[in-house]
Amino acid sequence: MPKVRTSRSSASNNLFLLILPVAILFAGFIVWHTTQDVEGELAYSGCTIQEFSGLFQEGEKTAFFEGEEIDVPSQIPSSLKAESDSSFVLGVASGEERWIEVDLSDQKLMAREGDKVLLTTSISSGLPHTPTPTGEFRIWSKFRATKMEGGEGSYYYYLPNVPYVMFFENAEIAGMRGYSLHGTYWHEDFGTQRSHGCVNLPTPMAEKLYYWANPVTPEGTNMIRASGDNPGTRVVIHE
Repeated sequence: MPKVRTSRSSASNNLFLLILPVAILFAGFIVWHTTQDVEGELAYSGCTIQEFSGLFQEGEKTAFFEGEEIDVPSQIPSSLKAESDSSFVLGVASGEERWIEVDLSDQKLMAREGDKVLLTTSISSGLPHTPTPTGEFRIWSKFRATKMEGGEGSYYYYLPNVPYVMFFENAEIAGMRGYSLHGTYWHEDFGTQRSHGCVNLPTPMAEKLYYWANPVTPEGTNMIRASGDNPGTRVVIHE
């Protein structure tokens, strides 16, 4: 019986047919993985910081938030006096580490000294398409008031005089990306996801946190940046 010879071209075709599905699957995975990275980068976009003095801008009368025009408060609500020693804002300090816990699942924030909870408040964290980043952060700067702007289309926002702003950062999320804890005058939907990535707080709670958290804000100062001698409070954000 004569032997059947397989030509090189036939063998190559068979090899190609075997490799093709694997190549398609691999290419699909690369596209998917790249898309996930790009979408994640876009999602964690923070907001653009527009004003760095920390001063209340009296000329700003109108804010815009997701298609709605909103009156800007005529002043920053204030019930506390700025103190160089913040030991008594939330009670007498125990000497244990001050830190802030943000629970995204429960939409709650807790100010702690060690294991003791000194303040609990409802929050509004980022919407699913603009999530609040999770991890361990440090407050790197505080502003008594600042202007924030960002988003596109129906999600565009222009918010002058955002009160009691505490920007946080870590090695993965740079400070200038604009994530912060801050007071809120444009909605009262606390307990639900509502923001563009920041942690929205009722303004009275933000004020207490602002004067309690480090870096320490000297009296008469409208902004402060953390330093080696005046480090920022640790912020832990988790699901």
